[in-house]
Amino acid sequence: MSLKEASYYTKSENNKVKCNLCPHNCLISDGKAGICKVRTNIGGTLYADVYNKLSAVHFDPVEKKPLYHFYPGKEILSIGGLGCNFKCGCCQNYEISQSGVNEFPRLLSITVNDIIKMVHKSPINIGLAFTYNEPVVWFEYMKDVAIETKKHGLKNVMVSNGYINKKPLEDLLEWIDAFNIDLKVFNEEQHKRFTGGGLQEVFNTLETIVKGKKHLEVTTLVVPGLNDDIQQFEQMIDWIYNHLGSNVPLHISRYFPKYRMNKDATSGKLLTEMADCASEKLSFVYMGNYPENNYQNTICPVCGNIAILRHGYHINTTGIKSDGKCSNCGFKLAIT
Repeated sequence: MSLKEASYYTKSENNKVKCNLCPHNCLISDGKAGICKVRTNIGGTLYADVYNKLSAVHFDPVEKKPLYHFYPGKEILSIGGLGCNFKCGCCQNYEISQSGVNEFPRLLSITVNDIIKMVHKSPINIGLAFTYNEPVVWFEYMKDVAIETKKHGLKNVMVSNGYINKKPLEDLLEWIDAFNIDLKVFNEEQHKRFTGGGLQEVFNTLETIVKGKKHLEVTTLVVPGLNDDIQQFEQMIDWIYNHLGSNVPLHISRYFPKYRMNKDATSGKLLTEMADCASEKLSFVYMGNYPENNYQNTICPVCGNIAILRHGYHINTTGIKSDGKCSNCGFKLAIT
């Protein structure tokens, strides 16, 4: 186990500590870990258990994050650690997200300098993505790596559930260039029951990212019986439109049975109905985990020009100019 003293915590009586990184604000007894399983109190000091420890490292298309408006067609070095501050029953990466260091023996020891060397191995790599598990709980390593990545003129991406307190989030905005935030359930009670965390805090994160003028895309995984109600979905679209803007890309993703949930996969009919609904107010709507659908390409909302043509991860960007504008009418397509 590679230990580093954690950020954002306060000491309490009887060797307890209060972690202030995420809204759980865990009060942790000596020898115990927080909800995330990777921030441990040892003798009254909170440590980040997985500093320098990776569970996964790959070069991915940036579209796989998913980010469709952030350097389309490029690659990004994607890394993951362990742990999560949510407990979603259908987690696709539960082997790492629901594990602590004693439950996952295949960790890689990779220093900050090692990561910087790796980012230069692909000629079309734009930088680094913190993904696979929840990056928030990996804050210290993420911060140190991101600072170095920025020094090399590269970009940092965070794929997250958005459950983080205001101060650490505002600090992250200095180093992170783009976010994909998962908006899971548009109902406070259902959200708490499904994830173990509150919904309002995720709203706060989304609004803070927009106010910080960072690139943002939103994903919602449509799970039958959980968040597939069209009226509730319409309310979510209204919230995105009113609080984040019509140009924030929305990815509507198909659920498949995994972990503790064995419901049938989301139907293509429902996904299409939701995408049609979202498109009435949002300019850029996409369907994920469902091949050959009508919501893969980036279409100019003004002239209808196909700005970006997608077949899986094969990307044709001839419909956009170098400044991210539509090649036909010049409309700014919210593409970096």
